[in-house]
Amino acid sequence: MFGFTEEQVSNWGMTFGLGAFMLYMLFIIGQLAYQSKAGKTGTFVLFFVLAFGMFGFIAKTIIQKLWGI
Repeated sequence: MFGFTEEQVSNWGMTFGLGAFMLYMLFIIGQLAYQSKAGKTGTFVLFFVLAFGMFGFIAKTIIQKLWGI
């Protein structure tokens, strides 16, 4: 595809594509907190609980880079 290998396209999608999707999900969580008038504590809980999986994915990526996996 346009002179790129499958590995390059996959690597781009897993870094930038998934990163953009995560930012969009954070925007959605923020909108959800705003529209539901969750307050400070409710907003914190929404971001913590709903974004917890994203933090795990980011931690996995960092650990892989540090250990050279």
